[in-house]
Amino acid sequence: MARSSLVRNEQINGWAFVMPALVLLGIFMVYPILWSLWMSFQVGRGMNFSFGGLANIIRLTQDTVFIRALTNTLLFLAVQVPVMLVLALLFANALNDSKLWGRGFFRTAIFLPCVTSLVAYSVIFKSIFAIDGIANQTLLALHLIADPINWLSDPFYARVVVILAITWRWTGYNMIFYLAAMQNIDRSIYEAAKIDGVPAWARFWYITVPMLKPVILFTSVISTIGTLQLFDEVNLLTMGGPSDATLTLSLYIYNLSFKFMPSFGYAATVSYVIVVLVGILSFIQFVAARDRRA
Repeated sequence: MARSSLVRNEQINGWAFVMPALVLLGIFMVYPILWSLWMSFQVGRGMNFSFGGLANIIRLTQDTVFIRALTNTLLFLAVQVPVMLVLALLFANALNDSKLWGRGFFRTAIFLPCVTSLVAYSVIFKSIFAIDGIANQTLLALHLIADPINWLSDPFYARVVVILAITWRWTGYNMIFYLAAMQNIDRSIYEAAKIDGVPAWARFWYITVPMLKPVILFTSVISTIGTLQLFDEVNLLTMGGPSDATLTLSLYIYNLSFKFMPSFGYAATVSYVIVVLVGILSFIQFVAARDRRA
């Protein structure tokens, strides 16, 4: 009897400790999620809205700006994420070499962009890729172009600048995960492979990459989520222009909510498109990475 009373008291004390956190999670996470789901079925402008059923979903299929934003977001995802993860993996492999001189400096230098002020680096990128910026000056000096490129006013080059900015900022972040995982791989495996005459590229492809599979899955999922929610870079560098060439879903949601005549219901519907995409793409990645030997 005393034991059951002690267990009950421990359970009560445990719930008492976690209850403040649960209440805060309910107020600031669960409630907004449920509210946004309810709002996604509302139509109207500003605070004057009413239940519209599937009207917002139908509007999605007819909204050319939404389709443009969705296309741009998926384009950034398809191009930038693989390039960034491959670069992060290669950098981590190179900096994992204990014989490399100054590897501590290079690790810090590559990781530093992800802790740099977003506004500061956006201003720097805008100056680098201005008409008279260092990018055009360098290309002209090397005779690679005949005339300066209007980077931020041309749809193609504006996308290139956004991809370069995201890659520069987040490659080091992913590299740290790979580097930490590589340092936990038993060195005797590589030594045995060297004795057997396995070349460096084969050791990397057949030993390092398979053993990093869980970490690669993790970085690919968080990078996918981050790119689908891309907002800051495009807002600061191009504001979605030119002609919506770099408009993303998150920036479109912001415009619908605060820049144009507020349409909170439709903005909530667009936000759930991101939720659905994250769910689908994450599921595909988990299935692709599943160990088929089981």
